[in-house]
Amino acid sequence: MAAYRRKRGVSSELATPNKKAKLGQNEKDVAGEQYTIPAPVSEGKWKNKERVLIFSSRGINFRTRHLMQDLRKLMPHSKADTKMDRKDKLFVVNEVCEMKNCNKCIYFEAKKKQDLYMWVSNAPGGPSAKFLVQNIHTLAELKMTGNCLKGSRPLLSFDPAFDRDPYLALLKELFIQIFGTPRYHPKSQPFVDHVFTFSVADKRIWFRNYQIIEEDASLVEIGPRFVMNLIKIFQGSFGGPTLYENPHYMSPNMHRRMLRLATAAKVKERQQVRELQKLKKSENKEIISTDPAEGVFDTPAEEKPVKIETEPPLPKPRIKRKDKQFKRQRMAKKRV
Repeated sequence: MAAYRRKRGVSSELATPNKKAKLGQNEKDVAGEQYTIPAPVSEGKWKNKERVLIFSSRGINFRTRHLMQDLRKLMPHSKADTKMDRKDKLFVVNEVCEMKNCNKCIYFEAKKKQDLYMWVSNAPGGPSAKFLVQNIHTLAELKMTGNCLKGSRPLLSFDPAFDRDPYLALLKELFIQIFGTPRYHPKSQPFVDHVFTFSVADKRIWFRNYQIIEEDASLVEIGPRFVMNLIKIFQGSFGGPTLYENPHYMSPNMHRRMLRLATAAKVKERQQVRELQKLKKSENKEIISTDPAEGVFDTPAEEKPVKIETEPPLPKPRIKRKDKQFKRQRMAKKRV
């Protein structure tokens, strides 16, 4: 509450009004300085009726599911829905938003069980943007020291590049309407204690969430964190004419193909180096020419006459062995 009072420009000593003083009336303290007593927060009316539908398609992994739950916790004006079948067309999401009474939508679409796409749309009129989500880190995974009150309203901090480029200015307005918690929302708290930052680096949008510490107004990261790589911006909701297409975007399939080609090129290069080394070794060997006088003293052997045998060879004589009986007798005599 003290942070909210300092945000409104009222000190803690003057925050408690006198019973006789009227709300919004100028009063004077002991020193003679004039101050205004602010009206209580509960008397405000909920005028901004922005509602955001956050859901996904079937086939998402556990990290995407936890990221979706973290966004729902940080955005009290969001609603949830069951997973949508991947066979259905994306125009069905507009009907789901209408049934849920939501005018904004964050839809996570999973493909090949490894690629995650995020649609950010203003239903049903548009515009909408499609992103490739990379480097996802959830709240439970990061284990940061920062913490914020559940349901508190965030500050939105944008990179200066959002004011230079027209397509980033369109995304900035879309992010403000989606991630900004409406004032006096029934599920929100009247405190501002964390910041959503959107920074542009390496042709991508980096999302971070920081806590505002009251003592010195320093920032401590809470989480989650992820990177959004813009693909296209459409005029309608989940389709329509293309307003902007990112020329620096490379599909995950093409990226994986380039990695495979790079590894194959390395292997091919190694094979070529080995072949060159073999050629160099063969070239370095000295080739000794044959000496014409080398075989001067070589005398060929005389040819033996060819003898043709007409009769079969005689059988070999059998060698008679000594009788084993005499051998046994001699062995017996030796033993005695």
